[in-house]
This record gives sequence, C-alpha cells and structure tokens, in this order.
Amino acid sequence: MRIVFAGTPEVALPSLDAIADSDHELLAVVTRPDAPSGRGRQLVRSHAAAWADERGIEVLTPQRPREPEFLDRLRELAPDCVPVVAYGALVPPVALEIPVHGWVNLHFSLLPAWRGAAPVQHAVWHGDEFTGASVFQLEAGLDTGPVFGTLTEVIRPTDTSGDLLGRLAVDGAGLLVTVLDAIEAGAARAVPQPADGITLAPKITVEDAEVRWDEPAFAVDRRIRATTPAPGAWTTFRGERVKLGPASPAPDAPALKPGDLLVEKKRVLVGTATAPLALGEVRAAGKKAMAAVDWARGVRVGTEDSFS
Repeated sequence: MRIVFAGTPEVALPSLDAIADSDHELLAVVTRPDAPSGRGRQLVRSHAAAWADERGIEVLTPQRPREPEFLDRLRELAPDCVPVVAYGALVPPVALEIPVHGWVNLHFSLLPAWRGAAPVQHAVWHGDEFTGASVFQLEAGLDTGPVFGTLTEVIRPTDTSGDLLGRLAVDGAGLLVTVLDAIEAGAARAVPQPADGITLAPKITVEDAEVRWDEPAFAVDRRIRATTPAPGAWTTFRGERVKLGPASPAPDAPALKPGDLLVEKKRVLVGTATAPLALGEVRAAGKKAMAAVDWARGVRVGTEDSFS
C-alpha cells in the first residue's frame, strides 16, 4: 500500500523502521513542527522528522492537520492508509477521509482501557498487572474507533513507564505492520470497542510527578516509576527541587516518619506512610543524576533533613 506515516517522538521510530522494511511504500512522514529545546531553546526536529530526513523522505509539519496546504498535499500523495503512532495532534474528519483506508492508530493500551495521552504511565501508576497495545481505526472520538488487533504485555514490578513503553513500541510495530498487511489483503476486520471497561489516561503533569511522602510505600513507588523518565518524579530538599529515580523496598529498615531521611553506609532511606524506601538515583537542579549515597554525602544530609 501507499503509506503516509504520522508520528512525532522516539517511540514512533520502531514503527517507522518496520514499515520501511515492509512491502509497503512510505511516501512521507507527518510530524509536529520543530520545537524549542534545551537551555538555548533552539528549534529541534522531532525524532520522526530526523528519521525521515536521514532517508530522504518527505516531511510534512503542519501546525494543525486541518490546514488547507497540508490537506492539499495529502490528497496529492493519495495514500491508501495513514498509520499513526503518537502524532500529538487531533486529526479532523476532513483529513481522516482522504486515505482510502483511513488512519489507523497504534495505541499503547488494551482499549477501551486507558484512552488518552498517557496510557502507559497510568497503567504503571494504578498498579495494573498487564497492559498491551491496540491498532484501531482513528475517528473523531478520543481513541474510540473499532480495533483491528491487540497484543498483551506483562508489567514487571520494577518497570518504569520508559521501560514498558520501549517494549510496547517494538512489539507494537510488528502488530501495526501485520494490520497494514491485512488491510491490503482485504482480510482486516475491525471490532467495535466494548461499552464497559473504559478508563481515561490524561497527560501526566509536572505537578502530578511531585512525590507525596504521606502516601503508602507502594503508592510512592508507583508514582515514581510512572513518571520516569518523563516528566520525572521530584521532591523538595532544603527548599529546592531534586529529581528522583525509582526507589526499592527496604523491609529491614527502621521506622521513619514520612519524608524523613536516614543515611546508611550503602543506602539512603526515606520514610513514607508505611515502610521506608531505599532511594535510587537523585539529581539536584543543574547536576547529573547520581547514586543516592553519593548525593547524600555531597550535600551532607543531617539528622534534621527531610524531603517535603
């Protein structure tokens, strides 16, 4: 089939690789416009755009996919289908109608669970035992279209969102190409999503990523893992923010009040509403991430210090 791909972040690259290696013809890549990044706020190409640039593939970067110029170019390209992986913009009905087989979206949950922008983070945060990926027909509603196929993935006890998303991106790429092959062969069948089991996964904010030490240890652990690597779990130490990597259980640790710190020879403990946790990496503002014991020695954590 003639394919135009829509995607933006790094998680879209396994699908781009899989499509490029398939029998389908990749005509162009639709992605978000260059965005300011880093301290210098210089404009940077999206991961998908950079991938296409390296291969001499046309890149389309509309501010909004309803722009007449973009719609005209999409009609000129005349794709049979537009697969989507984390594009990051709402696609209007007028654009959905251009490809013969519409737009098909690889979404990282088992729909109708976790519809929205952050399905993986919410699955980790809520302690789900498994999740998966779904390829569905994109329509005007939020992740509401009929589903062509799914795969499942176990969520491991130590998985961060980054870990889990990395596995789903690779496995989901294979699922996406399988669906495209079936569409081309006329063998694809999209099944409507059930009316029950719907949960929503709105974007995780920086405010959401602030650790609440008065929560139970399991909830603190989930919040940190769910917000790793982005937007990054954080807390306040001596009035300044520090970012935290995943922590681990410390069943032999002495009791500590929520947020209180205890520096031992080989670990740094922090209290929660239940059992303490052993900190992993800590990154102070403007510094590189380091092991918690090295951070604690560097800032000379005292008996009166705590996270807040």
